[in-house]
Amino acid sequence: MSVDQQVDSDHQLARLLQIGVVLEEVVEARAYRHYQSLAEEDRDLEADVEALLEEAAAESANHRERLEELVDELDAESIPFESVESLVEARYGRTKPEDFDGVLYDQLCNEETAYKFYDDLIDAIEASDATFSLERDRVLGVLTEIRDEEAAGVEEVTRIMEARE
Repeated sequence: MSVDQQVDSDHQLARLLQIGVVLEEVVEARAYRHYQSLAEEDRDLEADVEALLEEAAAESANHRERLEELVDELDAESIPFESVESLVEARYGRTKPEDFDGVLYDQLCNEETAYKFYDDLIDAIEASDATFSLERDRVLGVLTEIRDEEAAGVEEVTRIMEARE
């Protein structure tokens, strides 16, 4: 299932929203893993990085809940978690936290990936003339808010990185 196409049914929309749920789980887990690994190494987290990781985890949890709510309201059969997880891993999980030179680079990649996913999903829904069991404006409103929060996350990580140069 690719976001590069139009979304023509509740089933497609549900699957894409479930991909967003798993993507948010990945972002949350990676932020938490960075936070834990730095704490285990007894490295003092700088306040801005600590706040960034805490907010990223909380934001991802909020996004996941909002997406799950939409999926639950759709008139579509749920896709098994394992199937969605493998799709996310194949498409968005090609990199691991250790592939990046530092926490901030990994967090920037996570924020940019999520932003791009939601931007593409919004475009695919807008390109479709399908009728969904959920109000289109509501779905687009939720996705736009999430995308905008991801964009703000990209800006925040970039600001922190630039301040360190």
